[in-house]
Amino acid sequence: MPQPASIIADDEPSIYEVVNEDGTAPFLLICDHASNYIPRSMNALGLSEADLERHVASDIGAASVARTLSTAFDAPLLQCNYSRLIIDPNRQPGTGSSIPRASEDVVVPGNHDLTREEVARRRAVFFEPYHDAISAQVDRFVDRGATPAIISVHSFTPAFHGVERPWHVGVLWHLDKRIALPLIKRLSAEPDLVVGDNEPYSGSSPDGYSIYTHAESRGFPNVLIEIRQDLIDTPSGIDQWSNRLRHALHEILADSDLYATL
Repeated sequence: MPQPASIIADDEPSIYEVVNEDGTAPFLLICDHASNYIPRSMNALGLSEADLERHVASDIGAASVARTLSTAFDAPLLQCNYSRLIIDPNRQPGTGSSIPRASEDVVVPGNHDLTREEVARRRAVFFEPYHDAISAQVDRFVDRGATPAIISVHSFTPAFHGVERPWHVGVLWHLDKRIALPLIKRLSAEPDLVVGDNEPYSGSSPDGYSIYTHAESRGFPNVLIEIRQDLIDTPSGIDQWSNRLRHALHEILADSDLYATL
């Protein structure tokens, strides 16, 4: 994919990456907040390296879990290779959270005083190609007569504005409970886990974009999984949680009756 001139250098990542594109699983994995990368031309949006290592810039551990699940299930994975601070791929463009002027306690200097042309350019360069790529992957399923499921992998902070979050994992859903409810039941059966049913965020929130656009609006089975970041910030934690999710999802995703539109 050619790099957009003057924003992304030739040696910088492509906007998105398709992992295991020809995977045989009947579902697609997506990871919206896989990376904290910001093009050199954008001068880190005025942020420090320490700020870019925080949740404000990416979902820590989510990409590694998604890749491990992609391998385990032989499933295609679509991930965004740029930080959500440039423009959030899981937020409706034009809303306040799309290009955040501040995130948690971090002010983002490079997102202040943007012109309409600059906002439109970020959307054209970073947002639309990622979602066009997801649509293309979904259409590959549809073109061969299959109804895909879409599973989105995210992570969340152990505390938010000083309030501790007790959940180890959250399962987010809105209109479609076909994956979410059996997944909650299976994970909740593990005595050491606190499982959030639409916690710490809600699948019915109007803020979310990817699952609604690519799955819910078309009646495809879907779920968004949030894992607490302190549980997947090491290789051993990533392995443990990837295995947990693989075992919990295996029978659910093996049910051929799942793959139908609502």
